[in-house]
Amino acid sequence: MAGNNYKVLITASGLGQRLGDLTKYTNKSLIRIGKKPALSYIIETYPKDVPLVITLGHFGEHVKDFVHLAYPDREVEFVEVDKYEGEGSSLGYSMLCAKDHLQCPFIYHASDTIVDGDIPPPNDNWIGVCKGDDAVQYASWKVLDDKNLIANDKGATDFDCLHIGLNGIKDYEDFWKKLEELYKENPTNSSLGDFPVLTEMLKKDSIFKLIDFPSWIDIGNVAALNRARKNIGDHFDNLDKIDEAIYIFADHVIKFFCDENIVKNRVIRADILKEVIPKIENFSKNFYRYSYVDGELYSRVVTPRDFKNFLNWAKNHLWQKVKEVDDGKFKQVCYDFYYKKTLDRINKFLEVNSIDDKPQVINGEGVPLVQDILSKIDFDWLSSAEQRTFHGDFILDNILKIKNGYCLLDWRQDFGGLLKAGDIYYDFAKLNHNLIVNHDIVHQNLFSIKADGGDVKCDILRKHNLVACQNILFDFLKQEGYDIEKVRLLTGLIWLNMSSLHHYPFNLFLYYFGKLNLWRTLNEIKK
Repeated sequence: MAGNNYKVLITASGLGQRLGDLTKYTNKSLIRIGKKPALSYIIETYPKDVPLVITLGHFGEHVKDFVHLAYPDREVEFVEVDKYEGEGSSLGYSMLCAKDHLQCPFIYHASDTIVDGDIPPPNDNWIGVCKGDDAVQYASWKVLDDKNLIANDKGATDFDCLHIGLNGIKDYEDFWKKLEELYKENPTNSSLGDFPVLTEMLKKDSIFKLIDFPSWIDIGNVAALNRARKNIGDHFDNLDKIDEAIYIFADHVIKFFCDENIVKNRVIRADILKEVIPKIENFSKNFYRYSYVDGELYSRVVTPRDFKNFLNWAKNHLWQKVKEVDDGKFKQVCYDFYYKKTLDRINKFLEVNSIDDKPQVINGEGVPLVQDILSKIDFDWLSSAEQRTFHGDFILDNILKIKNGYCLLDWRQDFGGLLKAGDIYYDFAKLNHNLIVNHDIVHQNLFSIKADGGDVKCDILRKHNLVACQNILFDFLKQEGYDIEKVRLLTGLIWLNMSSLHHYPFNLFLYYFGKLNLWRTLNEIKK
């Protein structure tokens, strides 16, 4: 333990069930709070020379890989917990698994507790607390005097402060002895944790100081997580996806994907895209790390004048002719990508939301079944495309304006399984989509959707600047000889595809907005 005589125990082995679907594909300590996951805010609270002991269980490999990528120079001991769910599992059992690594004073820090400011070393026994007026979900303490505390389980009404899951343990031998005794008394006690041990130690005349952490943020449940995200210092808006995440640090960015193939293919594609994207520094099965690029998010600084320059930059630096497969194969890839994938996504949306495909009046216009709309699209024509290098998620929020041009972020991992070649029209359509359905507008809930039987009303606010940019995009397409109607049709298909990937009510908006605009485009093509 270079420089310090204590360690920090972080228990990251639990399921995090109170966070619902957010922990379906990863560990709760990796849920993003501001720009970074909860685990980062905890790790960065402590001096770099303080050794960390982290318990692993639920998606433990994710935790280990993330720490290695984000903090390669930190001294970390990982402890595998064999029982982290079901009978016999408890916080206390996870702590006991780490006992051999903690034969010294230590700090226990729960993985759902975040505090600002300095955390004192365990030169004395201390208990981290916070003033509060509601102990329904928290254990609490009643202070009689400097040496006498009364412990309350969850739900107490007469208390002085809340127990926050942050303790300094100087008398580590007494702590482990008492925890082992409690575990042996009832190995299946799922509520066994730090709080009962502290309670028993106090009964045996151990002295604990209370240390108030007024900045305490709990992220152990969905409501608390949402409050934390609003109040955290480095607030960061991003459309949540439960199977992927982005973490932003001072000099690098880490992307997480539950699907290992996405990471694998993005790393391969990074070598194809080369200079137009950031440099990949390292990667593991579910993460990749790339260099932080200093620039401004294009969605915030785009202007009509500069947008012309950007389109020409993309023409010269991104959309290069390539040949990955023969033309017949590429046409089939496009067909599957545009028709079959859309059909699968629509069926998934309808099933999950218990919605029947039926004729409707949307914004005062009669719109037939989505199946009828798709049957009127000439997918043979739509799938006839030239093979080009592509981005795949070509939206303003994935573009940085940098000193000497632009840098592209969050490139798609493939195009229908192809890594080098894609359809340039898909990039055009993604850009067109984003000039209409802008992320900042969505974050502010400046869209509306009301579905009442067969009568649907949907609308979204649009920025004048982006309307002007859309006109410039269409002018560019005309000048370059591209088909604007194909772009508009693909844009409608993109909205239908997106509807199965997002939460209520944005998913409903995307479905009905896509259905309406697809129908409008088809009618205008006929005319």
